[in-house]
Amino acid sequence: MTELKKAIDQISKDRGIDRDLLVDTLEEAVRSSVIRKYGENLDVEVSYNDEQGEIEVYQFKVVVEDDDVADPAAEICLSDAKAIDPNVALEDEMGFKLAVEDLGRIAAQSAKQVIIQRMRDAEQEIIYEEYKDRKGEIISGIIQRRDRAGWIINLGRTEALLPKEEQIPRERYKRGDRVQAFIIEVLPSGRGPQIIVSRTHGDYMKALFAREVPEVSDGTVKIVAVARDPGSRAKVAVISKDRDVDPVGACVGIRGSRIQNIVQELRGERIDIVVWNPEIASYAANALSPSRVTRISVDEDEKSLEVVVTDDQLNLAIGRKGQNVKLAAKLLGWKIDIVTESRFREANASKKFLEQLASVAEIHVDNIIAAGFVSMEQLAEADDEAIDAIVGMTPSKRDDLRAALKLMGAFDKPAPADDEDAPTDEDAPNEGNAPADGETPVDDAAEGDAATGTEEINADEAK
Repeated sequence: MTELKKAIDQISKDRGIDRDLLVDTLEEAVRSSVIRKYGENLDVEVSYNDEQGEIEVYQFKVVVEDDDVADPAAEICLSDAKAIDPNVALEDEMGFKLAVEDLGRIAAQSAKQVIIQRMRDAEQEIIYEEYKDRKGEIISGIIQRRDRAGWIINLGRTEALLPKEEQIPRERYKRGDRVQAFIIEVLPSGRGPQIIVSRTHGDYMKALFAREVPEVSDGTVKIVAVARDPGSRAKVAVISKDRDVDPVGACVGIRGSRIQNIVQELRGERIDIVVWNPEIASYAANALSPSRVTRISVDEDEKSLEVVVTDDQLNLAIGRKGQNVKLAAKLLGWKIDIVTESRFREANASKKFLEQLASVAEIHVDNIIAAGFVSMEQLAEADDEAIDAIVGMTPSKRDDLRAALKLMGAFDKPAPADDEDAPTDEDAPNEGNAPADGETPVDDAAEGDAATGTEEINADEAK
């Protein structure tokens, strides 16, 4: 076996490149070198003789009259041709074998460069074909270096990029660290396939559960949704297709063994396992755990929920910096408004008063609320122009509304301080909304917010 044949076989085996592709590359490289040395007009044929293990190059010339040779590289005179082959005729083509060794050092170097480049291209194509179908898989590699875009991870035959935005906050790496990540994109590139990986993607957590929990891997337990605050906390909604399999217990494992492996991989990220429910109110109650929900009002049109909790559960329901309710909203894809029971009772009481006033004025209560009035005190303080802006309101209905407000104990708007007829501080009784001497007036609604607290999370913003 010649050295060339040994080299082709070895490269094909080590690099995983198809042998025929290598041979085609070698033939093209030699042909380019011949053309480079002898010119574009040269008619050559290059082939690899597998039995002899060598490259054969043939130059073809057309037979012309003795005095008609215009290009010696492409034509041969009839007399010279007959000296080689007595049976040759005009316009015949004759082939002459060229010695590859005669190409010279520059041509040989050029052929070598072409071969190396073609081999590199072939290898990159093979790697791309290997990884393009692995999107959605977990890969493991070694941190190699950091550049402007993020960390470069050595995967062996190629590299992957872990962008800054796909890294877990506060997670630190150094060269030589082994890291796992989730393939989110494989793009062809002139310098080789670009493999983009992530450690914050929601599907990464799904893949980790599929690896650690057999019931998830075989489809018995399905992960419906994932909401993450990477590196801090996550909520995972699950459902079981088998009545005898507890989806939460399967994901947690005996003494938390299964979920603990995932938590360690994500650097201590807390994970809440939530049971999915087709009924949105029940699903929301589960998603807001560990807080206990008293009642939930559902607005299907707006995809919003009003969740009522006891006063002592408010902080737990909202979570630190709103984390619990944000993750719940993201998990559901709904807007969530959390209020305390005391706040809820106040709002309901105000609405009952508004319903009574609306009944007297013979208009719908929603029209009053739509105009921005949420309490009878606001109506009492409003001027005629603001009340007339209520849909369906007329002057006579406004008079009826004013009369009803007086009967219900609402107070008229206080007179201006510079009014000569206005009572002095000493004469004015301290009742209703009027502040005592030396006190600062406090808006009732604002005071309620400060005392009980509310939190509204938009699902789109949470994402």
